[in-house]
Amino acid sequence: MLESGSSVQRKAPVVEAEGLRKRYADREVICGVDLQVQPGECFGLLGPNGAGKTTLLRMMLGLTEPSAGSLRVLGHPIPAEARRARERIGVVPQLDNLDPDFTVQENLVTYASYFGLKQAAVSSRIRELLAFARLDGRSDAAISALSGGMKRRLSLARALINDPELVVLDEPSTGLDPQARQHIWQRLFGLLDSGRTLILTTHYMEEAERLCDRLAIVDAGLIVACDTPRALVSRHIEPHVFELRGSDAGRWQQRGAGLAGRAELVGDTLLLYAHDPDPLHHSLGTEPGLRYWHRPASLEDVFLKLTGRDLRD
Repeated sequence: MLESGSSVQRKAPVVEAEGLRKRYADREVICGVDLQVQPGECFGLLGPNGAGKTTLLRMMLGLTEPSAGSLRVLGHPIPAEARRARERIGVVPQLDNLDPDFTVQENLVTYASYFGLKQAAVSSRIRELLAFARLDGRSDAAISALSGGMKRRLSLARALINDPELVVLDEPSTGLDPQARQHIWQRLFGLLDSGRTLILTTHYMEEAERLCDRLAIVDAGLIVACDTPRALVSRHIEPHVFELRGSDAGRWQQRGAGLAGRAELVGDTLLLYAHDPDPLHHSLGTEPGLRYWHRPASLEDVFLKLTGRDLRD
């Protein structure tokens, strides 16, 4: 397992934002955000497209200057000491930007040089990172010869070249098949076990539930909810959800709402939210031709309730 520096055990928040705002011309995209990320936790940012997640990440990295408010990352005021903070941060971008003209190892060596690290000093580190990413034996491979999962693992390995205390991941498993996604998750669990702090954005609710100790749901530049995944589900959604699909769903809306307490018609699907599932089970069971699915409430239910179902482009 990769070792982690002792400074990650600090008690002060890794990220601390107060009244953070960002305005472009007459449009405010971050509207007074208060946020703390604690050492050693995986903190998630969820939100529809255009909600402000990327702007928040860019401000944390010192790439976008706040219009108002205060921001500290790893104890450094941002943007005044953004360069010093970035020396202690690893970043996995949403889109892989590996250099196609270099081999796997050359990509790592080149990236190490950006931090002033010399090849001789980091050769053992590179071997360790290639093993961590399950790319040992591929050091001389061209980037074009790697699968999508391999490229993603190499991007993660590259982000760790400077032994960062904080790792920022922008949609780390987008586009990966289930096997590759599971492998990335295991690598991230390993980073958490070694004491690092992770901040990630994702559109995969399962990923957020699996990885995140806490997460913030962002919409229209505001944090509309922030807590553990389990607490968010418990606070905002009834524990049982019934989904009825087809032509009979609409006629069940009023009856179902009376039995469940809350009903929502989405296209040809009726969603019934209940604290006690037994009345619905009994009533639905009297209509054997009616198709329905009973499931526990999920983080996706919370996300859609708080941010709406309209498409965001």
